[in-house]
Amino acid sequence: MASASADWGRFGEWVYAFCIVTFDLELGQVLELLHPSHVTLSERERSNICYLAFPDSNSGCMGDTEYHVRLRRSPVGALSSAHQSYNRVASDPQRADPGHLWGFVYFRQTRAPDLPRGYFQKSFVLLTRLPFLALFSRVTHHVAPLFFDAEDSGLVLQEAARAISEWPPLAPGPVVLPFMGRRFSAIVGEGQTEPTEQGERITSLHELDSLQGLLQLLPHVQLLWELIITGEPIVVMASSPTDCSHLVHCLTSMIAPLVYSGEARPYFTIHDSEFREFTSHGAPSVILGVTNPFFAKTLQHWPHTIRLTDSSAGALPRVRSTSRLLEAAPGVYTQWRPHVTQERSLIRQVMGRAGRPVAIQTAMLRRYLVELTQSFVIPLERYMGSLMPLMRDVSPWGSPPAPHPFRQEDFLATLSHAGPHLTSSLRGDWEGLYKRFFRSANFRAWHEARRTQLTHALQELHLQALARQDLSAWVVGKHEVELVDMVLKLRQKIAATAASETRQQLERHQSDIEASLPEDLRLLLKSGAAPT
Repeated sequence: MASASADWGRFGEWVYAFCIVTFDLELGQVLELLHPSHVTLSERERSNICYLAFPDSNSGCMGDTEYHVRLRRSPVGALSSAHQSYNRVASDPQRADPGHLWGFVYFRQTRAPDLPRGYFQKSFVLLTRLPFLALFSRVTHHVAPLFFDAEDSGLVLQEAARAISEWPPLAPGPVVLPFMGRRFSAIVGEGQTEPTEQGERITSLHELDSLQGLLQLLPHVQLLWELIITGEPIVVMASSPTDCSHLVHCLTSMIAPLVYSGEARPYFTIHDSEFREFTSHGAPSVILGVTNPFFAKTLQHWPHTIRLTDSSAGALPRVRSTSRLLEAAPGVYTQWRPHVTQERSLIRQVMGRAGRPVAIQTAMLRRYLVELTQSFVIPLERYMGSLMPLMRDVSPWGSPPAPHPFRQEDFLATLSHAGPHLTSSLRGDWEGLYKRFFRSANFRAWHEARRTQLTHALQELHLQALARQDLSAWVVGKHEVELVDMVLKLRQKIAATAASETRQQLERHQSDIEASLPEDLRLLLKSGAAPT
């Protein structure tokens, strides 16, 4: 296969590589093929992919098994220029991940008497930096069977790569993605216009179509929401990677529109390079999906465990002692006491009296969770807005002011008159919940993002204030060195502003000041050299 000579177009913007993992009698799981061949994977990454590509215990996984994984880049690789540009305008849940790869696995196991072990075992894995679960699970579901069934499987990979290489540039907005006889219609980003062309509609690129995994946990939704928003460690134990990876994603999406900022591994094995890191000391802020029974003993010190049943019938019970994990009974094992009471009518609202289709149940549950998170976040946003300095503190001549610091005690003092009770009917210890939230990676990521937004807003206000100044009066009586210094500063500020009107006014100021300089200095500035 002439990978090196192929025209890869925009393939690398959407997909990192295709991997084929097979079972070798002497070596175990091995990476049989990497397409395109010029992409790089470290030995640690290759090893992790090989183990993640097969179910931990595949004796009960006859036929086809589909799931997704997330693995750490080792070492962390820099994003391409295309991904860096995309991340500057992308919504938080859809950004390319510099520290991880997402893998979409299609594992096939069938009886094959002519093979030494009597079974055919192979996995197709699509690797990408983009958390587009809904899109790439469809892509993998379509191409993997074609690969397994084709006489010339290499041609299938080439055709799949060619189709992706012809996709439009990775950028926010509606897209239509033709792929081997199918057409996916989606919106990159949020709040964009509807797709104009017909296609197989994907409602949300980064969300799965169903929250089926949460439906049997409805009695514990409030408890689980608190665990996720405060970044508590959780292990999901299931009999298949399909079930555990699905539920791990459901859990991380519970606090939308907040982005879950802890570590999440939809499927994790005892062979993973981070096994010791996650299991040796304490319980880190991570959500693990596992299938190997060995984890029941290894992770019995973790405070929160969800053990799934093979059947989706009936709600899982809550077990208040994690010491009973070894009993292998399905349930939610935790001693967590919820800070806020759960909506009593939630189950009836979601399930309906006569039962509802899963799609409607999913929509109802998503709406409830979004409203709950918004009630939690609105007081934080309101307080964060109060940290903006007054306009009179924004001087055109000095440096832009910084936002005031976030003081937890000041925020907590606002809850009595501006807390979640204004938008939510739920009652409880909201203050205690916020205190736990402040210790989480979710708060640190939210605060950093909001502070960055405020800083950029203050910088833009500073530039607007400078643009409104009458610099022709300022020029009078100034020495040449001061004028040159102002020209250089204006150049920097022009490069920093995104507002076209402000940029145009600053450029006029720059031209006016340059016109007042002697010709030799104007030529020197035009050449790009700084006068001494």
